[in-house]
Parts: sequence; C-alpha cells; structure tokens
Amino acid sequence: MGHPVRDYLLTLCVTAAVTYLLTGPVRKFAIAVGAMPAIRARDVHREPTPRLGGIAMFGGLCAGLIVANHLANLDGVFELSSEPRALLSGAALIWLIGVLDDKFEIDALIKLGGQMLAAAVMVLQGLTILWLPIPGVGTVALTPWQGTLLTVALVVITINAVNFVDGLDGLAAGMVLIAAAAFFLYTYRLWYGHTIEAAAPATLFAAILMGMCLGFLPHNMHPARIFMGDSGSMLIGLVLAAGAISVTGQVDPDTMKIFEGSERQATHAMLPVFIPLLLPLTIIAIPAADLVLAIVRRTWNGQSPFAADRGHLHHRLLNIGHSHSRSVLIMYFWSALIAFGAVGYSVHSTSMWIVLVIVGLSALGLILLLMPRFTPRAPRWAESFVPPRYRRRRRRGEGPGAAESHEASAEAADDSPVAQDPGKGQEGREPAPQAPLAAGVSGANGATAIGSRSRFADRRKAGSTHR
Repeated sequence: MGHPVRDYLLTLCVTAAVTYLLTGPVRKFAIAVGAMPAIRARDVHREPTPRLGGIAMFGGLCAGLIVANHLANLDGVFELSSEPRALLSGAALIWLIGVLDDKFEIDALIKLGGQMLAAAVMVLQGLTILWLPIPGVGTVALTPWQGTLLTVALVVITINAVNFVDGLDGLAAGMVLIAAAAFFLYTYRLWYGHTIEAAAPATLFAAILMGMCLGFLPHNMHPARIFMGDSGSMLIGLVLAAGAISVTGQVDPDTMKIFEGSERQATHAMLPVFIPLLLPLTIIAIPAADLVLAIVRRTWNGQSPFAADRGHLHHRLLNIGHSHSRSVLIMYFWSALIAFGAVGYSVHSTSMWIVLVIVGLSALGLILLLMPRFTPRAPRWAESFVPPRYRRRRRRGEGPGAAESHEASAEAADDSPVAQDPGKGQEGREPAPQAPLAAGVSGANGATAIGSRSRFADRRKAGSTHR
C-alpha cells in the first residue's frame, strides 16, 4: 500500500475543481429561476445576490466520493464501512431541503425537522455514536436510543452553528475550511500514525469538505458573486458533524496502543486527544458561541430562537468599526487559533510552549479587535503590490489630494460596512460625499470568480437590480 496522503490530495483537488467549475453555471441558473431574494434588514450586501451555491458544493461532494472509491488506498473505506453511503444519503436530503429553502423560504420548524430526519437517515445506515470515552470512568457504551439522540443532537447543533455564521462574504466557507483542515490533521494522525482503520472515513470526509470549501471560496469572497445559501451551509455543517461522529464514538480507546495500564487510565490519558472531538463545537467554537448567544439574546427579548436579527458576532464587528474584509479575517484568526490549538494540545498536552503560543496569539487577537480604525501602511518598496489605501505616497501623475481621494474611495468600496439603503449609511446616517468610484457587484454574465471584470462600478447602479 502506498502513502495515502497522495490519494487524499487528489480527492481534495477533484472536489475543489468540480465545485469551482460548477459554481459559475449554478450562478446563472439561480438568477434564471429567481433564487435571488430581496435585501433584508439584517443583510450586509448591497444588491440582491443569487443563492443556491450549495448545488455546486453537493456536486463536488459526489465527485470526491466517486474518485475516492476508485483509488487504491481509499477504496477499502467503502468496502469495510457503510459510513460514506450514510453520509451521501444524509447530505442529499439536507441539500434538497436547503435548495427548497433558498428558492421558496420554507418555515424554520420544517427545516429543523428536515435536519433531524437527515441525521436519522445517517444513524439508520450505521453512522452513529456507539460509545463515549469519559475521563475518570472509561468507555461508556450507549444504548441504541442514547446513541441516536446524541447523534441527532450533534448534527442539528453543528448544522445550525454553521448556518448562523453564514452572514458575511466568505465567512462560513473559510471557517469550515479551517475546521476541516484541523480535523484532517488529527484524524490522519489517528489512522496512518496509529493504524486505526476506524478513523479512515472521517479523514476522507475532512478532505472532501476542504475541497468543497476551497472550490467555492473564490466565488464567495468579498464582493461575493454567489451565496452558498442554506443548501450549502447546512450541507457543510452536516459533513463536518459526520466526520466528528465517525471518530468520536467509534474509535475504541483500547485500539490506541500508545497508552499502558487499565482502560480507565487510558481514557483519562486520552482526554486531550478527545477534546477536539467529543463535540465538534470546540473545532467550530466561534459559530457555536454565536449560536448560543443568538438563542439567549432572542429568548431574553421575547422572540423566537429562529427569528433573524443583526446581533451576530460578525454584525458586531462591523458595528464597532471593522471593515467587511477585516471582520472576516478576524473571525478566521480566532477559528484557526481555537481549532489548531486544540489539535496541537491533543498531540502534546504536556508541552507548555503550546499554551504560551495560544496565550500570545489570543493577546494579538484582542489587540486587533480593539484597533478597528488602524490601517497599516506598506513599506515603500511594496507599494506597487498593495491596494491604494495601504500606500504612503500618492501615485505618479495624480495631482495633490487625488491620492487621498482615491484611497478613501477604494477603502469605502472594498471594505466598508453595508449600507442598508443606497442613500443612507449603516445606521441611517447620511453618507459621506460621493467619491467618483464605488463598489459594485458583477452582472449576470460573470460566470466565473476569476476573470476580467470591473472592480468598481458606477454608484448609480448600486440601488438597481440589473440581474
């Protein structure tokens, strides 16, 4: 048997390529069928943007599973386990519900029922939690009902955590990509490093999930050409939860021959190992925290937990002065810190330097949060490679004040928080004097994310729906 990392890399690349290539035609299809809802009060984009990006992501998932089934080092996953088939069944169901919601806006309770049904479909085909390693107690076997309830709860929570964080361009796809990368490193170490075959399906799921997010991100980065919609956010949430369930409740601590002593001692020693996996919420801690805060906030205000508002973490970052792109990067930073910190701690739980690095990076993250108006300036030798807003001197050929005007317009166009009304600022304030250039969103014919298109458009088009 050769080294499986090449097969995983091939699977990831095929998944990403198929997702990327499908997203352009899917965008045109979404515009044609009218899956482009009007802007709501909580939205942060300026113009109606097509959804249904989950169609391309589901195509990438299917392509990844098909390719993996024909690779020498991965076909055993399909022969020895029913989990890939269980994942595909649950993913198809949740994807169909998401497509219907993107087009027709179905009721939140119906979506919740669909999420529970998709989880139950996976349980019936063998993707379920069989036991839990509890520190100080040992491995606790679960009854079928307990395993089913815990699996369904885990799937529903993870799906909604990802769905809640899908509020800025590129945010959900990027955060899930970071979580999947950390998850892949851990599960690959379990399988290939410790020869635990039960970790192979979860490793495959993580590689495919990375490909789905990588292929979609170029189309979804700010300014987004297409949104993944519920068909995409619920899909990647389900895949992430499926990988966590596959490893958490089916890898027996007795198969980990890296510890000695009784099973109870082994389980206690494995606590750092299972920290990232007992609940996938530690891997996606930021969206999970957002989910909990949203439920508490809405319940406290006498609203339904499913009622939409503008109180999410990414909305708060915009409100305190961070730009759109910087808010996304800050969320990426905290997600990577928590996810890779947990994985690093699971590998070397006794290393003090890991704790010190996490503390230091946390302090850096807090400094970034407290400096929303800080704009770094590039050194003079790098000015030709960075956007105008990061340059120290005005460009050659421009008169006095032109560089500052161009810089301000570029800053506002590329990164400014949303203007809820084309004639008003974010909180109803009157806008600043109009600059000659402003942000725009490409028209219906821009089918690919990378290509010739104007970065800026006439501000007069900002309020139009020219798709």
